[in-house]
Formats: sequence, structure tokens, C-alpha cells
Amino acid sequence: MFTIYNTLTNQKEKFKSLHKGKVNFYSCGPTVYDYAHIGNLRTYIFADTVKRVLEFDGYEVKHIMNITDVGHLTDDDLNQADSGDDKMIKAMKRLSAKSSDGKEKIIPETIAKFYTKAFMDDIEKLNLEKANFYPRATAHVPQMIKIVEGLIAKGYAYEKNGNVFYDLDKFPSYGKLSNKKLEELKLGARLDDHPDKKHPYDFALWLKAPKNHILKWDSPWGEGYPGWHIECTAMSMEYLGETLDLHTGGEDNIFPHHENEIAQSEAYSKKPFSNYWAHPRHLLIDGKKMSKSKGNFYRLQNIVDKGYSPMAFRLLILSAHYRSNLNFTWKGMDQAQKNLEKITKFVNHLKENLPETKKETNLTERSTKTADDLFTDLHPDECLEKFSLAVNDDLNTPLALSIVYRLIGKINKLPELTPKQAEALWQWWERVNKVLGLKIESSKIKEEKIPQEIIDLSSKREKVRKDKDFDLADKLREKILSKGYNLEDTPSGPLITKK
Repeated sequence: MFTIYNTLTNQKEKFKSLHKGKVNFYSCGPTVYDYAHIGNLRTYIFADTVKRVLEFDGYEVKHIMNITDVGHLTDDDLNQADSGDDKMIKAMKRLSAKSSDGKEKIIPETIAKFYTKAFMDDIEKLNLEKANFYPRATAHVPQMIKIVEGLIAKGYAYEKNGNVFYDLDKFPSYGKLSNKKLEELKLGARLDDHPDKKHPYDFALWLKAPKNHILKWDSPWGEGYPGWHIECTAMSMEYLGETLDLHTGGEDNIFPHHENEIAQSEAYSKKPFSNYWAHPRHLLIDGKKMSKSKGNFYRLQNIVDKGYSPMAFRLLILSAHYRSNLNFTWKGMDQAQKNLEKITKFVNHLKENLPETKKETNLTERSTKTADDLFTDLHPDECLEKFSLAVNDDLNTPLALSIVYRLIGKINKLPELTPKQAEALWQWWERVNKVLGLKIESSKIKEEKIPQEIIDLSSKREKVRKDKDFDLADKLREKILSKGYNLEDTPSGPLITKK
């Protein structure tokens, strides 16, 4: 039985979906005005792990992750996100300033496509399962307008001068997710005092667009653009219905974004918006929250450039419980890489001993006895049961990994396995890896005659990488590439192939 900490009730609960065997799952996706940083990626790895555990338990999961390409304003950390530039417009200004002559025309659509592709590349490298659909905000403006019209008709929203705001006084249960009560907001929280608001704590559903504003649409209230929060309501209802089983996002989304989603969605449908809410904690840098505005962040590519596998980063994230802050360090990445190498050795050891590649007659009496002792001590079925209990207990991935490492450590000490044992272990590994989601490189090297000069350059590069001289390592890599050979870093060592 899967249990998860429900932010809505502030307690761990047994998960029960609306429809037996099926889960409607919505997770907040990227705002595609810049690259995702590794703090963002922790949130997406968490959502992927939730989905994998549900599928491990036999659920059919329908997963929607939105792409925000309009409406997310820059001041959302300070107030209700009704002021500041749209982040897409901000990106357009930034990239135009960096163009060759400063005059190159860069449009939001081009920016959104570029950073959406970068995001998709990142999640592919991290082996995240694809969502069923990635709806874009700009493709769902009619659905947003329909909901805003409905909220006005029901008395939960009001229009003035082309702007539409949600009247929070009409939703008395506001704050049930974040525990930020409306009374606290009324007492002077830092809010945007827009001249057309009845109250400073009301939030925008639709904003009037200035004449020179690029992202704007026709609406019953004139040309304008949607508020950030209405996007997720419109897209989740479009693809998953009016009540979700599960909604996830980073902890900084709890307020105001998810709180506002609940207010507008439940006022519109008169139904609960989501039965379960789950939020991973921040990934920190030097003990501080990662932020693009502060510049204290890394991208996945920065990690790869230092010679680490994306799978090592995935392991690093899984090594901490999602409800604990995780401080990112390169020492932590070193350990994650070593753990990945241990797993890689195990997986390749199994492949070499599977029935189709190894005959039982090749085994010595001593190695067989050692393997039999192992199975008596810790059978894979028992490990699988313990693993399942761990991941189903509010995604206790650190405990689950410790169970995996215990068995793998014993297997890696064995010189050989019987094909029958290898097959049993392989079935175990495939089951646990459905949750872990690791892509493991084969240790087999392509049979190509590599010149000694290239081998020597690769060996020298490995030495300088270990000495952390990454500039020289990059130069040696370029030299190998210039001589007509590809060089791929794998957990088992460098793989050299002819171009």
C-alpha cells in the first residue's frame, strides 16, 4: 500500500485513487525562459519517482506536465505574481542584448521552443519517463478565458479596466494548503497594491496588456494575457478532469501558486481540486536555496562537463528523502559516481552470466558454493519485498537504496554466478530499476583497433581528470576528437570509437 505525505493534511496518508487502478497525476513543469537548474531537476526526478512507484504497484498513471510559456511574472516570490515583467519578455530582452549587434529580433516563441528542447534533453539524460502530454500555456488560452468567465459569473472574480482578479474574500477556506490564512495577508504581507484590485491580496486571473506588449490575446475584457495560476487549472482540467488524484511541484509552489490553483479551481467546479499534494524540499548550494536571480545554481550540463554521469546525479537525489533539504556538493557527487560504478559492475556481471551467454559447466565448485551461501543469506525475493516496503513508505528511497547496495555488494565479491542465479538476480534488478530508473552502460568495448597514440591520450586525460585539471582534460579530449575518434565517459571508464 503506497503512502505519501499529503501537504493538504500535513500528514502521511494511504494513497487511494478516485478510480481503481488508475491515477490522474499533474505536476507543475518548467517555465521555459531559461535552462532548468539542478534544483528544478530534483523536483522533476521526484515526480518521476512517484510515477514509477505507482506503476510498480500496478497503477495505470495518466501524467500531465505543463510547459509555462506565458504569464509567469518575475515578482512571484514577493507577492501574488501580479507585477513585474513576464519571464518570457524578460528572457527576450536578455537574449536580444546578447545578440551580435544587440538588434537581432528574438521572439518569445523562439525562446520557448529553445528552452523546451533543452528541458526535454535534460529529462532524457536523467531517464525520466515521458509524461502523457506536455501542454503549453499559450495553446490553452481559450480554456483559461472560459474558466475566468465562469468565475466572474459565479461571483468569485471581478473585472475592472480590462483586468480580472479573484476575490479572495469569497473563498473562506483559502490557505488550507499553505497554512497562510487570509487574515495574515490582510495584516500587511508584502503584496502588490494594484489600483484595480478591491483588496491587495486578490490575485490576477487576467491582465490588460499594454500596447507594446508582445504576448496578448483577445478576450471579453479586451486584449490581455492570463495570470500564471489560471494556466494550471485550465490545463489540468482539460486533460485530467475537475478532481485530480495527485498534484506535485516544488515546495516554493505551495504559496502562492498551488494555493491559488485550489481557490480558483474549487470555486469554478465546486469539487475538490486534488486529493493529494506532494512537494519535495529544496536542493541547496552552500546551504542556500538555488536561484536563477541570485546566480547560485548549476545546470545538469555543468555536472556532465566535470565528468559525472547524469545517472550519478539521479542517484544523488534518490540518496536523500524528498522531504529533507539536500545540500549539493562535489564530494557528494563523487560518492554518487562511485555508487553508480558499483551498480554498473553488478549489472554487467549479471549480463555476462545469464543463461544465453554462460554455461553452468564453466563454474568452479568454490564459486558455486559462495553463490549458494549468498542466496541462503539474502534471497532476491526478500530484497524485493523490503525494497517495495521502503519505496511505498512515503518514497523512502535512501532505505531502498541501502537494501539494493547490500545485495549488490555481496554479488560483486563473487567471481561467478550460475546462470540460474544470474537470471533470478536479473529479474530482481529489472523490478527495482523500474523505480530507480537508472540507465546502465554496457562494459563491452567495441572491437575496433584503436591506435596506441589515442589510447595514451585517453589514459593521460583520465589522470588529469582525477587531478581535477578539467581544462587540460578538455584539451586532450578535443585532440582525440580531431584525430577522428569519439570519446565517451562511462561509469566503466572511457569508451573510444572511430568516427
